[in-house]
Amino acid sequence: MSNEPSAADTAARAPVAPCNIAASLPRRAAEAPERVAMRCPGTRDANGLPRYDQVLTYAELDARSDAIAAGLAKRGIVRGTRTVIMVRPSPEFFLLMFALFKAGAVPVLVDPGIDKRALRQCLDEALPEAFIGIPLAHVARVILRWARTARIRITTGRRAWLADATLAEVEREGAGAGCQLADTRPDDVAAILFTSGSTGVPKGVVYRHRHFVAQIEMMGQAFGIVPGGVDLPTFPPFALFDPALGLTSIIPDMDPTRPAQADPRKLHDAIARYGVDQLFGSPALMAVLVKHGAPLTGLKRVTSAGAPVPPDTVAALRALLPEDAQLWTPYGATECLPVAVIEGRELQSTRAATEAGAGTCVGHAVAPNEIRIIAIDDAPIAQWSDARMLAAGEVGEITVAGPTATDSYFNREAATRIAKIRETLDDGSERVVHRMGDLGYFDDQGRLWFCGRKTHRVETARGPLYTEQVEPVFNAHPQVRRTALVGVGAAGAQRPVLCVELAEGVLARDWPAIERALRAIGAAHAHTADIADFLRHPRFPVDIRHNAKIGREKLAIWAAKEGAWR
Repeated sequence: MSNEPSAADTAARAPVAPCNIAASLPRRAAEAPERVAMRCPGTRDANGLPRYDQVLTYAELDARSDAIAAGLAKRGIVRGTRTVIMVRPSPEFFLLMFALFKAGAVPVLVDPGIDKRALRQCLDEALPEAFIGIPLAHVARVILRWARTARIRITTGRRAWLADATLAEVEREGAGAGCQLADTRPDDVAAILFTSGSTGVPKGVVYRHRHFVAQIEMMGQAFGIVPGGVDLPTFPPFALFDPALGLTSIIPDMDPTRPAQADPRKLHDAIARYGVDQLFGSPALMAVLVKHGAPLTGLKRVTSAGAPVPPDTVAALRALLPEDAQLWTPYGATECLPVAVIEGRELQSTRAATEAGAGTCVGHAVAPNEIRIIAIDDAPIAQWSDARMLAAGEVGEITVAGPTATDSYFNREAATRIAKIRETLDDGSERVVHRMGDLGYFDDQGRLWFCGRKTHRVETARGPLYTEQVEPVFNAHPQVRRTALVGVGAAGAQRPVLCVELAEGVLARDWPAIERALRAIGAAHAHTADIADFLRHPRFPVDIRHNAKIGREKLAIWAAKEGAWR
């Protein structure tokens, strides 16, 4: 008998490539070392426009993130170390994120603009072992007692004030260490990303390395992304995908927590100066570009997510884009992205149905996702066999099973039970089905329609009303910017109230006439005919991340007091 190892034994012992979003960096750096990976705003020219003179090539991003990973390891930030990152979009942010991914450490990202009490709760729940931030973040950490479990503290400032070391010192300590890519496995925890908290206190979504890798593959295929393009990602975390996709990122000069206040001149300058051919932004940012009105020359692909894009915005944006450009509006959430996608031309073809109360069409599932609709239930569903699937045309809760569907929330067992269902497959294996917390249905073409958040449905004595089937009916009024349906009273006997924000430039004295018109619009549709209460609101509260999701919980409290109740 031969003592030579079999082919199977050899294959079993062969090294397996790490499952890691940073694994493509060394390859990209070897293929095109001088290609610019990202440009960030730096100094300004005589017109006050940013010069984007903070540049990282693929070779520099790879080598410097290796050095930082090695330096962090000497400080105790290693595989599995939960590390809060509070650094503005800058070269330091991206170098740190790739260094942590390479090390197998676990970045913890929380939107800095959320309520400070909620922010402290998020950081307490994450139980971080390290804290890396700008000097101001360290001041807040000490004064507000953030991240009290963090035993390692690094600052991006010039001096190690309120910290153990500066990032520059960390990078010097790891210089020349070579490749630092850890042997991370698909199920290893890669990051904890907190939701925007638009429907409550943000929850920490546990991302495993396989989730990030699947996102890159699915987005590349869904949108036809190929290496060599130039991207303007106005939501910085999305820029982390660009190096893996072989793109150059131009990080815009704007406050990412206030996309509705972005300066369109700066965005257009960046697009023109660096040949940007793809852009990602929230509906609020798209509205800024539409209002500016200048043609978006050179763009081949625009992607907008975070909330449904208003039909007027889609139409106006398409008019500004080149004829052959694509406008994608993917549907998903922090817990599962992408889920479904629709292109702007098809979305425009569904506008009439949306404004008649059909909901918002979000397109077909992104392969290989499996989207199913189940009966609405506010309680946990432990096993898939306990869920009741609905037929096409029936409104229910949207569920998704697929490679980007995350498994749990960090330190939120109750929330995990509510959002996750275990499903046993025919081969005996098990998978997690994510409950999106959204309501919708499939049409006869197999397209998914979004009808609103489950927690936002209004349960009246005559049956439920869904926000995305009601609000677009009234949003069609030319003097209305947007509306929000809320319920006042106990579930099952709620009074439907329509909150109305008027379009810019419309005077308050015009409200009586507008209200009469809205009543007439509502009366023309069976599902809105019973809405009798309309309240004008000066400016809707919106989420901090995308400035697009309406804070209906806050509006419901306001409406209850404002109506009081008539």
